[in-house]
Amino acid sequence: MFKVDENYPTQELEPAFPYRQVQLKENVDPRQTFDILPELGRGTFGTVFLCREKASGLELAAKIVSCDKKKERTDAIREIDIMSCLHHPRLIQLFDAFDYENKVYVILELVQGGELFERVIDDDFVLTEKACAVFMRQICEGMEYIHSRSIIHLDMKPENILCLTKTGNRIKIIDFGFARRYDPHKKLHVMFGTPEFTAPEVLNYDEIYFYTDMWSLGVICYVLLSGLSPFVGDNDMATMNNVVTGSYSFKYSSFDAVSEDAMDFVRQLLVRDGSKRLTAKQALCHKWLAETAPQNTTELSITKTKLKRYVIKKRWIKAVNTIIALRRMGARIDFDLI
Repeated sequence: MFKVDENYPTQELEPAFPYRQVQLKENVDPRQTFDILPELGRGTFGTVFLCREKASGLELAAKIVSCDKKKERTDAIREIDIMSCLHHPRLIQLFDAFDYENKVYVILELVQGGELFERVIDDDFVLTEKACAVFMRQICEGMEYIHSRSIIHLDMKPENILCLTKTGNRIKIIDFGFARRYDPHKKLHVMFGTPEFTAPEVLNYDEIYFYTDMWSLGVICYVLLSGLSPFVGDNDMATMNNVVTGSYSFKYSSFDAVSEDAMDFVRQLLVRDGSKRLTAKQALCHKWLAETAPQNTTELSITKTKLKRYVIKKRWIKAVNTIIALRRMGARIDFDLI
């Protein structure tokens, strides 16, 4: 057994390709340039496949979005436009984009380390508070950059934080399908997101701002430190009610081994009044995330046990939702093969 690397990654790995300014190619078949290989996974906005650039042999990921409706194409093009201006080592990078035969192909950097929570519950890793702080610092770095580009992510959740490799501790923020540009001259309201991680102002249909993402980071940090979700209820309606009231607690055994600094960090993010939450820049200056701060290296064994249960439950929910979606599309599901 060995520990997650608890040293902050001060030296960045060489990127798979230089940052690129991507323009959407219309009526061009991406298969002329790329080999589309086996499926890697399915998400809210499309199916992701392994792909390879024919000329260089570079392996990438291809997210293919079916655009039977105008809105689907508009949303896909918005995501490409937003990603084309986001060049930072904590964010997944865009390589190319195509609009061909009612499908949009988004060619992305290949990130192979898996979801953050899947990584830290592995039996070979010892989860500590210091490791949590290293992960959260990187997430806040990525968020600070996104906000500096006048963009709000609006879908920060554990599934959208990937580990760059299976052996290191660097992360990548992914999935900008819900992201929006912030215009100070226009009020922005949205009504989407994952209830468990959605800020109160979204559920109240109030104006959103960069601080909306910071609430989600507070929830992610709470779950990472404890293996528990602060607002989750028996159903989405109960969860949303819990979020709107903003009531949560640290009075669980998971937090017995967690420092006051860590809990203070969460406390300053899970503030109902968004204007009083830490900004990403302020979060990076918090004592808990300071690179020179003494950190707790005790194993968070209770947290890891509960985090495993949390992840397993999410897997089942995802599997059930996939089956429901396939049935709606007319697919026949043989449960003897599941």
